[in-house]
Order: sequence, then structure tokens, then C-alpha cells
Amino acid sequence: MLPLSRRSFLASSALVASWGLPTLAADTPRTRPPKRAKPASKKLAVVASVYWYLSHAYHIAGRFLDGYMKGDEHHFPEFGIASAYVEQVKANDLSRELAKEHGFRISETIEDALTLGTGKLAVDGVLLICEHGDYKYNTKGQKLYPRYEYFQKIAGVFEKTRNTVPVFCDKHLSYDHKQGAEMVAMAKKMNFPLMAGSSLPVTWRRPELEFKLGTKITEALVASRGELEIYGIHALETLQCMVERRFERQGHLGPAQIPKQGVKAVTCLQGDAVWKAGDDGLWSWELLEHALGRSPSRNAGDIRANCKRFPRPANWGNFVKGPIAFLIEYADGLKATVLQLDGHVADETFAARVEGEKKPQSCLFWLPPPPGAAFLEALASHVETFMATGKPPYPVERTQLTGGILDYALESRVKDSKRLETPDLDIRYDPPNDSGFMRGDYVKPVK
Repeated sequence: MLPLSRRSFLASSALVASWGLPTLAADTPRTRPPKRAKPASKKLAVVASVYWYLSHAYHIAGRFLDGYMKGDEHHFPEFGIASAYVEQVKANDLSRELAKEHGFRISETIEDALTLGTGKLAVDGVLLICEHGDYKYNTKGQKLYPRYEYFQKIAGVFEKTRNTVPVFCDKHLSYDHKQGAEMVAMAKKMNFPLMAGSSLPVTWRRPELEFKLGTKITEALVASRGELEIYGIHALETLQCMVERRFERQGHLGPAQIPKQGVKAVTCLQGDAVWKAGDDGLWSWELLEHALGRSPSRNAGDIRANCKRFPRPANWGNFVKGPIAFLIEYADGLKATVLQLDGHVADETFAARVEGEKKPQSCLFWLPPPPGAAFLEALASHVETFMATGKPPYPVERTQLTGGILDYALESRVKDSKRLETPDLDIRYDPPNDSGFMRGDYVKPVK
């Protein structure tokens, strides 16, 4: 068959259109999505540690560049990327290439990214995405990402220009819970909207479990995996977005009535001490059974053997072989546990006892895999709404609390699993009316 000339191709395309058949551009958004028909009406600045293939910046900012599917339609946010400050630029960096393709500004400083070289705040929102990159670890095993330092520079631009815009901080606010508290306080003082957190609370759930506000949860457990700090925040965000719903919203009655979500003590256990704690009733084997009943990654065989045989990578730090547990004592008496079970599972599942229910309630927090990593698309869609409204889908105090629990847990681990009281995690916030997780199926057949 001979190739069509350009004129013949155009003629055949016109004929197809006249028959009422779908044209190629409208019919292939999953393989060749359309380009923006006109520039975005609002501007975002990206402040990132790195911008390489499959990094968090790639997944989150990429949805504001290329758009994404919403149902059967390809959706472009009203916000586009106007500038990017990327601290670590190496051979695998994509920011320069994408800047040429999409026409956004490459900035050598955070101030330039926010002002676009005008000396005035020239964007409508900021994406602070400090995940991945070459940074040192401290003795607690925390990767010293400069989220706090980036935030301070962003706030400095706000102060200098006497103007503010919404800021989204990916994952935890800071590895240091005191810095995280300072970030929340600074946003309130300067009166700008701040959203932070992991993708886990807003990803898909199997089944779609959402507790009504005021549900009497008496004990909860999350089974998770991965490098302790990097995935520990995911596990804690998974836990908190569920157990926060044991309270009704009370903020309308005044600050003193806002639910006391806080934690009074944290303990981190390792190795065989984790199993002994379960045998002693410090956490529930029954809840673990129900959580693992939702896990498609669950390994065959005995959990003790699987966890002990797991070859934990050397760069994760110096750990005792086997599982890790965070034992969390909430101020209102709720007992909760996070179990890191590398070797037995490679996902996040949740289970809880609810007063009046015969069996525990449980679900999988489903994370569609790379390269799409649609759980970050779920997060990006909430960020888009946040930028448009200035209202976060959940209080930033949730992430302040989860980051604080993680910081104390890692400190407990290096202090020989000492139980640490946490008076500065006496944090209050109203749970959101809607949990905000993605409903339905992400993968849908073409109609």
C-alpha cells in the first residue's frame, strides 16, 4: 500500500469527518492527548529538589503541564506552570527540556520563581515538592530534605512583596516536628493557605471504606512497608485519615471545642520485640489478619520468617532484622499501631475495631503503579482545587501531627525503643466532612 500524500491525507480526514466518525485527535487522549488550546489563566511556581522521570515533581507538576484524564475527557487545570526552581540538576533532569517544550521560566532562585523577575509576587500558587535527591541522613535515619528551608524562602518572598498565595507542601512538612509546627504557625500568622501531606489519604480504597464522623473506633492498625521514614509518613497518613473520624466536627462551637486529635506517647519496636508485643496484647493479631486479608501483595508462608529473611537495603540504615512497629497512644485513649512488614507485604492496608461491630472494618489503600502512579494524580486533583479555592481538603494540622509522630518514633528507635511522651503533639483539628478519597475505578474501558 502506497503512503498517502499530505493532500490525500487531508482529503481523507475531511471525508471521515463528513461521515460523522471520530477524528484521531479527539479519539486518542490516552495515547496522544491534546495540547492546551490557550495558555492557562493562572500561574504556578514549582520549587523542587529534583525534576526527573517518575519523581514527585514529574508526577504532580506534570499534570499541570500535560493535563490528565477526568472520566472520559482530557482535563487541563486552569493553573499552568509558569516557573521552576530545581535545586539539583543532573544528567537525568527534565526541567530544562520541559521548559523549552511548555514555555515556562527556569529560575536560579526561589525568589525569581515566585516573582518571575518582576520584583513582585507574580504567581497564583506554589508547589513545594522536595522529594528525591542527594541529601544526607541524620542518626535517626531521616533524610534531610530542605522542605523547611524552601518554605522559609517562600515566606520571605511573601513578606518582601507584601502579598501571599496558597502553598502546597508534598508529603510531611519537615523531618523535624518543631520545624513543621513553625511552618503551620507561620502560615497562620501571615494568613496564607497551606496544604501538605501524602497521596495515601486521597487514593482509591478497596473497598471504599469511609467512617461516618463520630464513629467510635476503639483500636486501629496499618500494615505497611518500605524505607522507614520515607514510607512511615505514608503509613501514618493512612492511619490518621481513618481514625480522625472518631470525632464529630465541633469547630463552630469555638476553638476549645475542636477535637483533641493529639498523641500523648509513641514507642518504636524492632525485630522479635514486635511479635512479643502482639503476643502480649499491645497490638492486635486479629486486626492484622483483617488488614492482610485486603493485601494483594501478601507473601505466602509465615510472617515471622518472611520479615526476618527480607534483605533490607544497606542505605536504609542500621536496623534489627525483621519488622518494625510504631505503638501510638492517643490523648483520648485510642490505641493504634503501624507495622512495617517488609518481606511479607508491599502495600498499605488498614483495619479497625468499631464499637458495636462484630468484625473489624478493613480496606486496602490502592496505589496504581508507575509509570503513571495515579495516586499522585489523585493528589494533584486536590491540589488543583486547593489552588483555586484557597481551602485545603483537610486541615494541615493532620500532616503536622503525622510528621510529629514519625519524628518521635524514629527517635524512640535509636533510644532503644524507649516510650516517649509527646506533649507538643497535643494537636486539635476538625476532621473534614468528606474524606476526599477517589471513588470508582481509575481504569475505565473506552466507550
